[in-house]
Amino acid sequence: MAAEGGGKEMNEIKSQFTTREGLYKLLSHSEYSRPNRVPFNSQGSNPVRVSFVNVNDQSGNGDRICFNVGRELYFYIYKGVRKAADLSKPIDKRIYKGTQPTCHDFNHLTATAESVSLLVGFSAGQVQLIDPIKKETSKLFNEERLIDKSRVTCVKWVPGSESLFLVAHSSGNMYLYNVEHTCGTTAPHYQLLKQGESFAVHTCKSKSTRNPLLKWTVGEGALNEFAFSPDGKFLACVSQDGFLRVFNFDSVELHGTMKSYFGGLLCVCWSPDGKYIVTGGEDDLVTVWSFVDCRVIARGQGHKSWVSVVAFDPNTTSVEETDPMEFSGSDEDFQELINFGRDRANSTQSRLSKRNSTDSRPVSVTYRFGSVGQDTQLCLWDLTEDILFPHQPLSRTRTHTNVMNATSPPAGSGAPNPGSNGNSITTPGNTVPPPLPRSNSLPHSAVSNTGSKSSVDSAIASGVSKFATLSIHDRKDRHHDKDHKRNHSMGHISSKSSDKLNLVTKNKTDPAKTLGTPLCPRMEDVPLLEPLICKKIAHERLTVLIFLEDCIVTACQEGFICTWARPGKVGLLSSQNQANSPSGTVV
Repeated sequence: MAAEGGGKEMNEIKSQFTTREGLYKLLSHSEYSRPNRVPFNSQGSNPVRVSFVNVNDQSGNGDRICFNVGRELYFYIYKGVRKAADLSKPIDKRIYKGTQPTCHDFNHLTATAESVSLLVGFSAGQVQLIDPIKKETSKLFNEERLIDKSRVTCVKWVPGSESLFLVAHSSGNMYLYNVEHTCGTTAPHYQLLKQGESFAVHTCKSKSTRNPLLKWTVGEGALNEFAFSPDGKFLACVSQDGFLRVFNFDSVELHGTMKSYFGGLLCVCWSPDGKYIVTGGEDDLVTVWSFVDCRVIARGQGHKSWVSVVAFDPNTTSVEETDPMEFSGSDEDFQELINFGRDRANSTQSRLSKRNSTDSRPVSVTYRFGSVGQDTQLCLWDLTEDILFPHQPLSRTRTHTNVMNATSPPAGSGAPNPGSNGNSITTPGNTVPPPLPRSNSLPHSAVSNTGSKSSVDSAIASGVSKFATLSIHDRKDRHHDKDHKRNHSMGHISSKSSDKLNLVTKNKTDPAKTLGTPLCPRMEDVPLLEPLICKKIAHERLTVLIFLEDCIVTACQEGFICTWARPGKVGLLSSQNQANSPSGTVV
């Protein structure tokens, strides 16, 4: 709300904001940037991105931060709300010539105090594997740009894998790589594996196994971002053609699609339980899509320009409890629900993925997510029961707000959730790790740490069956559901691929004909969310939004990475640090 006198209040950059759980405050001494702190001239540069990893060292401060600014890439110890940032001593700093970093991702499975694996994508199309602790460059992929000459838009390790990673380009193509294989000295030849509406998947045709293992062509125009579901089984992609497409990653089946109100979709994220997907883009809206029902359930209007990042906050949730007399379950069930409020840290993920089916609804969950945009504004949104379950009557409730804090252990594992309407849909989110690693997309690393990868390479080397190993590809054991047969989908691909390819055509959907359909409902046909808060927090367009246990991290195109302490966490940054380092740099 603007105060009287209006314009000045609206243009003022905020350093704090209040939500139902309390005051969030910008910690000016926890700001990361280039060492000289000079604002970066962002004209023509690629977006600033931030990646986190925890190296699990014995010091108790194992968090590390990586960010790119223009041609530069920095790797620092991240002190968060605990101490002031020390910009004088980056662990690693790199300056590139002729190309710029565009995105990056750590492998949380292999990270140690002595070594981390960091993938970096570039504006010219290459992907580099580096170790910023050892200050080594291991490998360069697509070095001669024989695979793809366009800008890398998104790069991520495949969940549960120590060697497989996925790369998206502005060409609209995605490629699956294995760090242990080479790319070859000639342009790859491809063989069609599977084709569907607006997508096709090819295998790399060669006598010996080489990169890329797979090539995905998705939609029209640039593929702007992709995100793996919390259990790693599904892949959500957003493209410049305005479509969200959700695939079963192992079987390469198209699960569902959604169309933006207009313009391209730029960002995507999954809810912690995998039930909902949020997108943002050039229509200035955030759109909430139900994975199970494959439909738009809400849109959010608050931004005044393109939405560049959306992210769920797994650390904040509100729980509603009914009167005991209204609960139709057993005493044990009711006590379990009450314990949710008391033991929120261990049961948040489980409760998100399990919902009581009775009308009395003894417990309901409100999802919190955020968005930042080119309008320099941060918006926080609450996705509530009346939006998620509009046809179920609300019972008499008492509302409690639970905010997970830095001292609470991370969320526990989720529970299986069957599909709705009698369909055998596997809902993502069935497996969630005990620790939530610090990363750009927290759910992406949802895996356990057991398993073997030796069988993978031998399987990958055998023709088209190398693709079948995606269902077991050196991902760690993720406790697959009983109803998820690993090789079932692969069997019908290999045995019926020729028949299926002849039947399926690449239909192009006319955007003008989608408005008013379930693919893209009209504005008046779905609930419209209003932001919980909407604050201008930067001078330049915002490119990063990451929710951590004790803070929120944002970044703008000027190259400033800001830490916002959660309610009650401001005191963790000692006043002595602030007094001793007025410039924010500890000497």
